[in-house]
Amino acid sequence: MRRRAADYRRPVRRRFSCWIWTLLGIFFVAGFVLFVLHHLHDSEDHVEQQNSDRGSRNDQVVHEHLNFTQEISSAGSYARQLTEQMTLAKAYVIIAKEHNNLHLAWKLSVKIRSCQFLLSKAAMREEAISLDEAEPIIQSLSSLIFEAQDVHYDIATTMMTMKSHIQALEERANAASVQSAAFGQLIAESLPKSLHCLDITLTTDWLKKMLLQDLADKTRNSPRLVDNNLYHFCVFSDNVLAVSAVVNSTVSNANHPQQLVFHIVTNGVHYGAMHTWFLSNDFKGSTIEVQNIEDFRWLNASYSPVVKQLQEADVQKYYFGGSEDANINIEPKLRNPKYISLLNHLRFYIPEIYPQLEKVVFLDDDVVVQKDLTPLFSLDLHGNVNGAVETCLDAYHRFYKYLNFSNPLISSKFDPHTCGWAFGVNVFDLIAWRKANVTAQYHYWQEQNADGGIWKTGTLPPGLLAFYGMTEPLDRRWHVLGLGYDLHIDKHLIESAAVIHFNGNMKPWLNLGISSYKPLWERYVDHNNLYIKGCVNR
Repeated sequence: MRRRAADYRRPVRRRFSCWIWTLLGIFFVAGFVLFVLHHLHDSEDHVEQQNSDRGSRNDQVVHEHLNFTQEISSAGSYARQLTEQMTLAKAYVIIAKEHNNLHLAWKLSVKIRSCQFLLSKAAMREEAISLDEAEPIIQSLSSLIFEAQDVHYDIATTMMTMKSHIQALEERANAASVQSAAFGQLIAESLPKSLHCLDITLTTDWLKKMLLQDLADKTRNSPRLVDNNLYHFCVFSDNVLAVSAVVNSTVSNANHPQQLVFHIVTNGVHYGAMHTWFLSNDFKGSTIEVQNIEDFRWLNASYSPVVKQLQEADVQKYYFGGSEDANINIEPKLRNPKYISLLNHLRFYIPEIYPQLEKVVFLDDDVVVQKDLTPLFSLDLHGNVNGAVETCLDAYHRFYKYLNFSNPLISSKFDPHTCGWAFGVNVFDLIAWRKANVTAQYHYWQEQNADGGIWKTGTLPPGLLAFYGMTEPLDRRWHVLGLGYDLHIDKHLIESAAVIHFNGNMKPWLNLGISSYKPLWERYVDHNNLYIKGCVNR
């Protein structure tokens, strides 16, 4: 059979070629690969989300672990609810006891202890309190608080009762504070029996033994008393044993004690006792002069404003008459006769007392010397009158704490933040003192303070004013203060100090003296001499 021509042939069916199938296969494989990759990506995101959640939970645990106090402060925490309920329950315990409802008070106390135990347990394990732990206590405390309210222990009653308690406690605290201050002051002003015994025994010896008085006359004219090549110290006190400790500690630590001269001024009552003590004991060859303040005829009311003020009837009545109605504004803690003792103010008249001396070191009677003090005399004061240790490491010891800056006379001349300094160890250049006429400045400020409007009492405030701009700061180690009131002075600071100062009411010769500091003073007290005088037991 013949084939048709090409034009007349019937079209045949065409099959897909191999390359089309290949292309479809490639698409299928690519789709499968994409599907697998997408599935893996979703799985990684899920894992990362889980890790993130786990990490956030860990952070939360750490946060709770580190902030249990914050948990208590949180308004929605169970610890906060327990704390608030416990505080309210404690108030109701007091009220229930006052109304003699002891059974309710006992039940509240039991739940309070349970609450305290749960809080302490949570704090120790450093985890938040759960609902299961807190719910029983919260419910039981709530029911007890409702029970207390049902018997009229409501909030108003609670507030009034607590207010009355607070007022009563404040009154008791104030009364106890006043009583404590009064008793402390009374003890501080009182001398132990041994010191009274010593004064009486020494005074008796002075009156009986004329040899002592003859010896005192000879020492009174010693040329060493006015020799400016020697080292001169002055102490003004009526306490024989205290002055003895000052002198003994100074000569014991001096490199050349024979070159030391001590100028002591006391009152007429203790003049004989003071003389007898220092004439009867040897202080390593040092020279000791004892004077009676009553022999200073020039120190009278016409010359010194402070003498005039101390003689006023109101002042005498306030300190010695026991009257609270005296017209003088002094705080009870400052009601100490030492503030009106002229011996306490004698430090402002040193150039008049020793007109031939050029430089002296002033020592209080409650200090103990631990190192050689003669280098103080060679210090350069840079033209200043007074060399003293500043005390403004504590903000309390600045001018505004001592002086009344509402007074225009003070506020216009002084900076309230000026650093204060201390009496007790002072180097005085008497040549510069006389040139600057510091005593006249002291008189001026005493007259301005006649009504007590600038400072209350004491010698430091007028000293700050009189020596203003004329004080040279000394190294702190020359003078360490606070051993008469501060129990926490650094031990190394005390050991390195040239002089330690028992300023405050806890004097080392009193029973209330700080026991850890007493040996520092007692090592320079002549106990054998006290025993011989019959004033102490071995």
